[in-house]
Amino acid sequence: MTRTIKIFDTTLRDGEQSPGATLNRNEKILIAKQLERLNVDIVEAGFPIASDDDFKAVNEIAKTITKPIVCGLARCKKEDIDCVAKAIEPAKKSRIHVFLATSPIHMKYKLKMEPSQVIVEAEKWVRYAKQFTNDVEFSSEDAGRSEPEFLHKVLEKAIDAGATTLNIPDTVGYTQPQEFGCLIKGIIENVPNYDESITISAHCHDDLGLSVANSLAAVMNGANQVEGTINGIGERAGNTSLEELIMNLHAREEFFNATTSINLKEIYNTSMMVSNLTSLMVQANKAIVGKNAFAHESGIHQHGILAKREVYEFINPTTIGKETELIIGKHSGKAAVKDFLEKKGFELSETELERITKKIKDLADKQKTVFNEDILAIAGNIKGRLSDEEIFVKLEDLKIISGKNVEPEAKVVLLVDGIKKEGVSKGVGPVDAMAKAIQNAIGEEFKLKNYNLKAITGGTDALADVVIEVEDKNSNIFSAQALDEDITMASTKALIKGLNKAFAYKKIYKKSNKVEL
Repeated sequence: MTRTIKIFDTTLRDGEQSPGATLNRNEKILIAKQLERLNVDIVEAGFPIASDDDFKAVNEIAKTITKPIVCGLARCKKEDIDCVAKAIEPAKKSRIHVFLATSPIHMKYKLKMEPSQVIVEAEKWVRYAKQFTNDVEFSSEDAGRSEPEFLHKVLEKAIDAGATTLNIPDTVGYTQPQEFGCLIKGIIENVPNYDESITISAHCHDDLGLSVANSLAAVMNGANQVEGTINGIGERAGNTSLEELIMNLHAREEFFNATTSINLKEIYNTSMMVSNLTSLMVQANKAIVGKNAFAHESGIHQHGILAKREVYEFINPTTIGKETELIIGKHSGKAAVKDFLEKKGFELSETELERITKKIKDLADKQKTVFNEDILAIAGNIKGRLSDEEIFVKLEDLKIISGKNVEPEAKVVLLVDGIKKEGVSKGVGPVDAMAKAIQNAIGEEFKLKNYNLKAITGGTDALADVVIEVEDKNSNIFSAQALDEDITMASTKALIKGLNKAFAYKKIYKKSNKVEL
């Protein structure tokens, strides 16, 4: 029979202990409501004794959410436990979580207690907490470095005193998966008063990058609750990343013979909310919720995804509220470019597709990111390109001289109906000099009327998009648009394209023997 693993979320307590991640009361309530939508089993709302605001946040959360158990943390001290009891009093379902260290190094240097004293204190304060709620969780801090026989004695006394959940923390992220799994199994087999009514919980830290692996090892060895945080935030290297833990159990349910009650579609929303409110960015390559987790740029991968998504995605991203992304960039192939543009309404010939794909790769070599707007602009520019029969003006060469205290000067070489023409001019800027040089080369028959420049996506490496209007001597207007990474080249291309439209119109006019344009 498949076991259901309880999910204990400590984002609002352990997660908030990440440097720089302090949340105010309203932000904590927002996250708590989202955790309820996510359908976690327990929300550790905070450490009420820490501050007045923390107390009020826990108390407000206890009033606000109804489905999860609302839990508060306390040291094994009367004032801590009293404070938690008062804070969680309004909760429909409540839990008091008390903790006491059990490793030799913690007992000697932090608690300054003998092992025998720790056993007495653990039993005393679990029993005290039990008078406020039937649901008491006891944590043996630094269990990962505790002596197993001593740990078993402490846990036995905690059960005697009324603890319903035994939490086994790898507080400093020291243990290895096999080692931590054996620790859990040893507790189940060697604590004499343990039975199936007791919940065994795993709380692992990520100092060696093993928190999720250790938590899964705990599940495989009998743990039926896992504690962690959204996005794996927490002290030092953080905690067990709940989204990774949950999706391991979901994707490999048959392997673990275990599942959760989590509303999977809310995973990504929850991750984004926690990231935004804590200002802790999710790294792009983070499993499950990272920006690149379901993104594909390699042409080989994109081809596989388009053929059948499962070729490279055994988890459907829609399960967690995300979508597959085919990133068009340096490593993309024609298949992904074609798929993207066809969805945007473009019908492309093979030649056009090759030109667009090459232009995208060229742009990706120059700027790190190719945005969707860049791709659409490139496609529109190439689709609007004149045919060979319509090209009367070709740019052979362009030289620009510009600098501090130097008036910009342009020299241009054109082929106009096969005849080589040159023009030289100065201007108020490189673009103005270029336009005047072209004007000099072709004569006064046409002139640049309007000029408009914009960046496609913003940033210093954005594509320049230039739209111009060319006017002939009979006041006919011809519009043209061109793109380039260089503003002057984009302007030159647009002007040449406009001139070609004007020359094409002139040819049509001559053939039709019209008197006026």
